Amino acid sequence: MTTAARVARIKPSPSSAAAQRVRELTAQGQRILDLTVGEPDFDTPDHVKAAAIAAVERGETKYTPVNGTPELRAAIRAKLGHRHGLHYPDEEITVGGGAKQVIFLALMATVDHGDEVVIPAPYWVSYPDMVLANDGTPVIVDCPEYDVFKLTPARLEAAITPRTRWLVLNSPGNPTGAAYSAEELRGLAGVLLAHPQVHVLTDEIYDEIWYEPENVPTLAAVEPRLRDRVFLTNGVSKTYAMTGWRIGYGAGPRELVGAINKLQSQMSSCPSSVSQAAAVAALTGPQDFVATAVATYRGRRDRVAKLLADVPGLSVTAPSGGFYLFVNCGGLLGKHTPAGDALRTDEEFSRYLLESERVAVIHGAAYGTPGYFRVSFATSTAVLDEACEAIARACARLS
Repeated sequence: MTTAARVARIKPSPSSAAAQRVRELTAQGQRILDLTVGEPDFDTPDHVKAAAIAAVERGETKYTPVNGTPELRAAIRAKLGHRHGLHYPDEEITVGGGAKQVIFLALMATVDHGDEVVIPAPYWVSYPDMVLANDGTPVIVDCPEYDVFKLTPARLEAAITPRTRWLVLNSPGNPTGAAYSAEELRGLAGVLLAHPQVHVLTDEIYDEIWYEPENVPTLAAVEPRLRDRVFLTNGVSKTYAMTGWRIGYGAGPRELVGAINKLQSQMSSCPSSVSQAAAVAALTGPQDFVATAVATYRGRRDRVAKLLADVPGLSVTAPSGGFYLFVNCGGLLGKHTPAGDALRTDEEFSRYLLESERVAVIHGAAYGTPGYFRVSFATSTAVLDEACEAIARACARLS
C-alpha cells in the first residue's frame, strides 16, 4: 500500500530511534551505558499509584469527557492559577494523551498548507516533523551557545513573515535546559505585539524540574496582552515520573481548545480515565516528591557537567532546568579514531562513543544544532560516573 505524502515528509523521532537501538543491543547481550533516556528514572509516587488503583476499584474505567474529567480540569486550573496567576475557565482547558498529542492537535487544528511555524534551534526533535505532518513549513532559527541557546528579539523579527502562524517556545528547553527570564520574554513580546497574526505555543513540560530560586516565568503571565494568542502546554510526565501514564494538557484560546477537542473526539475519544485520576492526585497531592527529585537531578547535573568539562575537547553549559546536558564536541570533530576513521560530524562522534565504549548519547544535529551531543542525567550516579569515564577514555584515544 502507498502511504500518504505526509508520512514521507517526516522521519522517525531520533530520540525514539536511539532508545530502540539501545534496546536492540541490550537484547543481544551487550551492556550499554544509556544516556539517551528522556524520562525520570524514579518510580511514580506511591500516592499517585494508589489513586489509580482506587479509581479502578470504584469502577472509573469508562469514557470521560473529551477534554478530561471535571476533577482534572479543576486541578489544572488550580495549578496555573497558583503558579502563574493565570485563570482559565473550563472552555479554555484541554486534556490529551500526553503533551505531545496536545501539541500535535494544536498544530493540526490551525496549520494550513504553507503556513510557517518558527522553531528556535536547538529544538525538541518532534517540533519540525509535527509541522511537516500538518502541511506547514518549519522555519528554523539558529540560537547559538553564546546566546545561551535562546531566541533573541532580533532573530525573531527576522524570521517572521506574513505566513507565520506560530512561534514555539520550549522553556526550559530540551535539549539545553535553557529557560527565558521575564525580561527576555518581554523582549520577545515586544516583537510579537507588532505581528498580531503570530500565536505562541509554549511547551512547559520541564517547568518544575528547575534549579533556580524563582519559578520559570510564562509568556501569558509576563505579557497579559498576549494571553489570547498563547497556547500553554504541560503535563505530568516529567515532573511526577509519569511518562507512561500519558496525560498532558493545554490552556489557551477557547476557539483553539474547542477545535482540539473536536479532533480528539474523532481520534481517541478521551484520555485514559485511570491515568486522569492519577494525574489529579499528582497535581493536588503532596509535592515533596518533586523537591526530592529536583535535588537529586541538581547533584547529578553538577557532577556530570564537571566530569565532562574536564575532558579536553568538550565543553558544557550547565542547564537551569530539565535533566539534560547539551555538550559541545566541536573541538574533537576532524580528529581520527584509533582505526584511522575521521570523525567529521557529531553523529559520527556519537556512533564512535557507542561502538568503542558502549555509551549511548544523541547527536546534536537531531536537535537542529550540529557539533553537540545530548546527555540525559535521569539515571543513576553509578551509571553516570562510569559513562563519563568511558567518554573521557574514548576522547583521549582520538588524534
